[in-house]
Amino acid sequence: MTPSREPPGSAPDAHPTASPWPRRRRVLLGLAVGALGCALVGWYVVVPNPTSLDNRNPERTALMKQRMSEASHEGSTYEISQQWVPLEEISPVLVRAVIVAEDYRFRQHQGVDWVSVAEEVQWAGDDDFSWLSAADLAALRAALEYTWTHREEVRGRSTITQQLAKNLYWGTERTFLRKGLELVVAGRLEKRLDKDRILEIYLNVAEWGPGIFGVEAAAQAYFGRPASALTLDQSAALAATLPHPLTSNPTTSPRRMLWRKELLLERLDPKHLEPPPPLPRPVPNIELEFDVSDGLSLPV
Repeated sequence: MTPSREPPGSAPDAHPTASPWPRRRRVLLGLAVGALGCALVGWYVVVPNPTSLDNRNPERTALMKQRMSEASHEGSTYEISQQWVPLEEISPVLVRAVIVAEDYRFRQHQGVDWVSVAEEVQWAGDDDFSWLSAADLAALRAALEYTWTHREEVRGRSTITQQLAKNLYWGTERTFLRKGLELVVAGRLEKRLDKDRILEIYLNVAEWGPGIFGVEAAAQAYFGRPASALTLDQSAALAATLPHPLTSNPTTSPRRMLWRKELLLERLDPKHLEPPPPLPRPVPNIELEFDVSDGLSLPV
């Protein structure tokens, strides 16, 4: 029997062994894809997605639940006064007053008023930001440093859309993480809802006093009339109440509210053809005397 011969240059019983690296790369790639998928699922779950608000009104907001929890911890009861009304049944004067007082570029921005944010954080870069621009990166670093060192003073000038996101999902919690999530949800609200629907929800869930949520409840509580019948003076008073509804409203320590109301009435003057800059905040603790009944008496 003739022994078999190996091809020239080959070693007997030599079998090529596959390198472990291709398999390891596949495993690592699979783990990376899996981690990314988990991260995306987590992002979707953690960050609220207001998909149903276009045709469904929210029943209880995070802020309402927070107030109820605070009262429970204090051993007291908490009654919520709220009556939902469509936007067309809210005085147009009140709608305009709230926009001028809270977010005068509401109709122009897409959830975040980056112009106001830039002013707040002392942005010195170009309007057209580029990651490839050394000047813009330096301006970004300076703005972040300013925000961090002045974090107690920087308010962010939240838009109506951001305030709605905060009321719906987080209450009064203030952290950098919450602020970042608020920006994301504000963008989602703007993509999902039109401006009038955002206004309608905000005006119906905003806090206007202890247990008073929504403009209809506020109009009835403070002026004894429906939101559709609010006068210019009453509308300015309610809009001026929004920043401090628990500490300064038409019936509780109204000085701060009255100070803002007078500023707002000036800016609502028909002679103003363009919306004026937002009202200053925070409001100083001034010691001027006002006639509390001026423009705030109940209708006869």
